[in-house]
Amino acid sequence: MITEVILPVLGETMNEGTIVEWLKKEGDPVERGDHLFTFESDKATLEVEAPAKGFLRQILVPTGQTVPVLTVVALITKTADEDISAYEFRVPGSEFQVAEAMKPETLEPETRIFASPRARRLARDKGVDLAQVTGTGPDGRIVERDVAAYLETLALTPPSAPTPPAPPTPVEAAEAVAEVPMSGVRAVIAQRMHESHQRTAPVTLTTEADATAFVELRERLKEALASELGFNVGYNDLFIKLVAHALRELSYMNARLEGETIRQLREIHIALAVDTDRGLLVPVIRHADGKGVAKIAREVRELVERARTGKALPDELSGSTFTITNLGMHEIDAFTPIINLPETAILGVGRIKARPAVVEGKLCVRQTMWLSLTFDHRLVDGAPAARFLQRIKQLVENPYLLLG
Repeated sequence: MITEVILPVLGETMNEGTIVEWLKKEGDPVERGDHLFTFESDKATLEVEAPAKGFLRQILVPTGQTVPVLTVVALITKTADEDISAYEFRVPGSEFQVAEAMKPETLEPETRIFASPRARRLARDKGVDLAQVTGTGPDGRIVERDVAAYLETLALTPPSAPTPPAPPTPVEAAEAVAEVPMSGVRAVIAQRMHESHQRTAPVTLTTEADATAFVELRERLKEALASELGFNVGYNDLFIKLVAHALRELSYMNARLEGETIRQLREIHIALAVDTDRGLLVPVIRHADGKGVAKIAREVRELVERARTGKALPDELSGSTFTITNLGMHEIDAFTPIINLPETAILGVGRIKARPAVVEGKLCVRQTMWLSLTFDHRLVDGAPAARFLQRIKQLVENPYLLLG
């Protein structure tokens, strides 16, 4: 009896995954529930359990290979020597068809081209022969950026351009102390940052806010909610509540570009940029405008923990309508954040610091902070974006307005 092991679907936004590591070898006995392999989606690394007891008879998708969800990646048999010669390897969807030659016992590496689904899609759309593209992914696999770089080379080279002269002998390169492959989450981040830079018309506005009342509010909430939550309310929790309030008032900032249409969204889903060992991730607080600070604080702690331990589901890291990124804990005052496509804008939060200020003609010490708003000028003009940032500043300086 053959039991198929498939790459599972974990969320509506997941359509493919990359095998990161096989935790069992071919021939190993397995129990139902044993961890068989780990795989990586766009932003999460997860483990898959064995669906049945038996023996891991054959691994059909090797480490580093990217396949669509529901692909059969391995076979479990009841006995160690069960005949599986009649089994037909299959991959769902015509776009990802894999020939019989992909069976491990009949592979011919010299004739195969390893490429991610996104790379194959772009190559097909642009009429690129993947055999002409040099891969920079794991084990030389072609990824989307390789196809894009090849297209840029074609665009820069005139059809009748003469053969360029041989380059001069290069100076010996400096010795590397480490080499980090541009793959997995790092590759996704690179692609999205480059895409945002290429596709948007970003403008950044900055303003300084008096955060004295904001700091006092946080201190009061820490004391009031400590026993209920078991941890302290953070500034990010308050900013999620504050930004959601402003987006409900000024909905033109809660929008995205779809084709030639600017679509203002009813739902307000706030993403919070989180630094993890695997790279920058953005867990999402959904319907943030309808939640209190305590509920937001709980969700933030849970989602951040899942993101940092690699257990976040794809749907928990996607679908946001606005993003907040806070570098204040690193003593950064102001910066230029990059828009998280397809959103309209992103708010950068700087550190809160005691500084001298003049209030009602008198010199005093106030808690102040810088706020940076990067917005896509294609969707929003400077004045409306400035009014939104001004409203954020007003809510920081007068947080009681959140009660209105």
